[in-house]
Amino acid sequence: MAASDVALGIIFLSQTAVGALGNSSLLLHYLVLYFTGYRVRHTDLILQHLIVANLLALLCRGVPQTVAAFGVKDFLSDFGCKLLFYLHRVGRGVSIGSTSLLSVFQAIKISPENSSCSEFKVKAPKYIGFSIYLSWILYLLINIIIILSMTGKNSNNNSTNLRDLGYCFSVDSEIILQSLYATLVTVPDFLCVGLMLWASSFMVLILHMHQQRMQHVHKCSSLRSSPESRATKTILLLVSTFVFFYTLSCLFQICVTVIYNPHWLLVKVGAMVAVCFPALCPFLLIRRDSSASSHNIYWIRNRKNLDVRRNM
Repeated sequence: MAASDVALGIIFLSQTAVGALGNSSLLLHYLVLYFTGYRVRHTDLILQHLIVANLLALLCRGVPQTVAAFGVKDFLSDFGCKLLFYLHRVGRGVSIGSTSLLSVFQAIKISPENSSCSEFKVKAPKYIGFSIYLSWILYLLINIIIILSMTGKNSNNNSTNLRDLGYCFSVDSEIILQSLYATLVTVPDFLCVGLMLWASSFMVLILHMHQQRMQHVHKCSSLRSSPESRATKTILLLVSTFVFFYTLSCLFQICVTVIYNPHWLLVKVGAMVAVCFPALCPFLLIRRDSSASSHNIYWIRNRKNLDVRRNM
């Protein structure tokens, strides 16, 4: 086994382990809040689905890449290859949709009362659940096509148009099917990224306008230090991180697709970039949730004390 393979294996293992631990811890945090009876925020539902999608994308790409990097060959069957690539694409798509929905909802939430978005403040929470489940259904259906283009290394596929992706083969289908799949995948992705950029620009403008107004007002309870402001800045950081790694991942994906037999290092680095956001996402959100956790604990303790007093 070459030293470069060991180094890549350690990097993939570190990414997968740290990312899985962070996402699992954050998901456990929400489960504890749910079972203790705390009334969760509207954005918490979006974040829960984002965490599940990140875990799906991270584990379905990081684990096989780690195993392959440490020299294990042909460990996946044809069905295993199809399933892992399919679940990874679904998780990646839902992650895009959830991040987009989170940024749009937060932009509506902090919009001024006299803005055009203010009328959606009351209606928006009602459509959060519908939008999330629609995202799951959409990407579950769209990515069915990828099942036709993936095959295991130990399968009986005699096609000559195979691309080596490390632990699986990608079958080059007809140009019509490739164009159809590219259109079905890129249109929702670009729409979600466009909504992210619009919502982020809108939030930056609102924060800037508020900061300009508050320069002449000396109050402790300004939006700048409020929970809504901190949540907005966290979401802006989350969206910026996502757009950066999404753009980088798309560039690597284009190179792997255009080049007939891409270099193994290009494939590995592309896979590494693809799991960067799912691995980093929980740590960007932990600060936001830790600022609210003290309030949650205080609320839970007060509720328990109130229940005790009622039973006395």
